[in-house]
Amino acid sequence: MGMSDMIHFFRQMSGRLGSNVYAGVQGHANMQNISFIRKLQKEMKENNCLDTPLPELKIVVFDIETTGFYPEKGDRVISIGAIKMTGKRIIETETFYSLVHSPHKLSDEISDLTNIRDEELQSAPPASEVLMEFFKFVQNNALVAHHAKHEQSFMQKMTWDLLKTRFEHRIIDTSFLLRLSNPTIKSLPLEDVCKECEIEIINRHHALEDAKLTALIWGHYLGIAQEKGYQNLREIYEYLAKIK
Repeated sequence: MGMSDMIHFFRQMSGRLGSNVYAGVQGHANMQNISFIRKLQKEMKENNCLDTPLPELKIVVFDIETTGFYPEKGDRVISIGAIKMTGKRIIETETFYSLVHSPHKLSDEISDLTNIRDEELQSAPPASEVLMEFFKFVQNNALVAHHAKHEQSFMQKMTWDLLKTRFEHRIIDTSFLLRLSNPTIKSLPLEDVCKECEIEIINRHHALEDAKLTALIWGHYLGIAQEKGYQNLREIYEYLAKIK
């Protein structure tokens, strides 16, 4: 074997080894993700948030920014923000925020609305990485969102597409507690609820800032629930079921 042939041989072997090692690392990471998700799903079944006393209830309030309203038609998540709460108390130091990588150009409308630019998304972490980091932040806690069906539909699509498993976290819509004050309420824009609660609106359509606004709303109405004598979420559900 000549020197040039030997060099070519080692280059080929290096490429094959590198590819195999990379595939092994990726496979190991995927197995770790699957193991974590299965453990989380088991913990969620054991976490009975419905009967937890309201002052001790641990939840994660979250919000997503998306390119549209229909994940099944190709709309996607471009950012996720979240903040933790215990009872009415917002834990300011426990927050999550990430942009989500996208190779597709944002519409001018969405870019202007969210103040997110294409170049930011191009350098952002991939959706699979963001989703796993989000789950690690949330753990087995229940989630709270404003207009929760929007968040739920995107999270279900992302989780299935990226992890091939179901999204099983409980998501509670803020309107659930709002109905304690006004049983006829079905859905109101976030701005309207903030005005009702005298909450200052800051940095609207930023996922983390909207999550913080939603947390303030949740805390406000959770306080009302406690003043009315409700001990846990189950008692509230049972009351609201009677007045439908």
